[in-house]
Amino acid sequence: MSRLFPCRPKCPFLPILRAHLTSCMAALATVLLMAALGTALLGDRQPVAAAQPSSPPEKTKETAQPLAERKRAYLRRVLYAREDLTAWLAGKAFPFAKYDPELGYLHIDRDFKEGIDGSVCSYRYDRRGARRTIAYADKPCRINTYGNSFTSCEQVSDGETWQEVLAAHLGEPVRNFGIGGYSVYLAYLRMKREEKRSPAAYILFNIFDDDHYRNLLGWQRLRFGINRKSTNPPTPYVRVNPEARELVEHPNPCPTADALYKLCDLDTTLRMFQNDYLLDRYVHRELQRERGDAKAPASDFDDKELTRLALYASMRIVDKVEEFAAKEKRKVLYVLSYNPQTLRRFLKEGSRFDQSFVDFLDRRRLPYVDLLRAHAADYAKFSPGIDAYLARYFIGHYNPLGNHFCAFAIKQQVVRMLQPPPPAYAKNAREF
Repeated sequence: MSRLFPCRPKCPFLPILRAHLTSCMAALATVLLMAALGTALLGDRQPVAAAQPSSPPEKTKETAQPLAERKRAYLRRVLYAREDLTAWLAGKAFPFAKYDPELGYLHIDRDFKEGIDGSVCSYRYDRRGARRTIAYADKPCRINTYGNSFTSCEQVSDGETWQEVLAAHLGEPVRNFGIGGYSVYLAYLRMKREEKRSPAAYILFNIFDDDHYRNLLGWQRLRFGINRKSTNPPTPYVRVNPEARELVEHPNPCPTADALYKLCDLDTTLRMFQNDYLLDRYVHRELQRERGDAKAPASDFDDKELTRLALYASMRIVDKVEEFAAKEKRKVLYVLSYNPQTLRRFLKEGSRFDQSFVDFLDRRRLPYVDLLRAHAADYAKFSPGIDAYLARYFIGHYNPLGNHFCAFAIKQQVVRMLQPPPPAYAKNAREF
């Protein structure tokens, strides 16, 4: 039975989107609103609050007390109800994912009415917890993919993912270990776990633009809010101090199912998150807005200091991915993917928030596919306007055509990486 979730949580790009929608035709406005609300499924939303980089925003004696009270109010709004947790753990509610002690959650089989033209998307997972492989499923797999919902390919069915498009072209399977809402850090942790059980010589490691901020997030509900699709559970996270070149890894705050029930109690939850950096920052941001402070960031992407810390966290995590790859003799290709509003800004202004991260990849001479620039090159060939261009590929996440675009944007570097070449590019193939 398919399920319809018409009401999505708030999106961190919504303030930007509202400014653009006022000048759009009604039909395109609807498409782009769904895009903003759907992008990155569980994570691309206006923060309610979240977790930790280095030092918190400066507080004066005048603001310390209001901020403390606001923290408590924030946490009260996102506390779990015991009956909701019990239903989720029993598999009777929140049909997006199941609890995982290490990573916080993993996907489950589901049918959601959230695809193109109101279609039902079918999601099925194999015994490994990877999304169902269709193309060349009977062949040995030497390519594993990791990342968030732009890797798991939300809003399309199993056979429409970019992994399946790529596999059909290459002539060999491509395994999909993506999970909607994951951070760069969570993708790294899952990579380490799955490579022990289902090793592959080649890894495609997808980094979505919002994933940088999620690195710092210890409880998804603090940032993503409340909805009936997912509990937005606690997850492993990192704290960073760029000046000291520090990255500290923190495990899942609730490493047992019983521990989740701590987040039903306000006092216990406050003790767990009272020193949370992002909770401080979001509460302070709300206070700025109420006071009419024009300097209050509209979203995390507009918060320069937070962005600096988030991108630094991803750099250090990529260092860890490379250390793992060197030790385990894997080859990694990074894929940089983006939500429609980041792409819109780049097409209009030529600016990108993650330039320091791209510069880092260049300095390290790490191979990557930049889908922001790939889309810009594609857009230059057309003249439909930005709204029509985005609607061509996105329904929040990539639609089937967007997944096809992604697969072929990645294809050339994948072919160069694979040795021996995939069947479609075998040197001994017949020519007529």
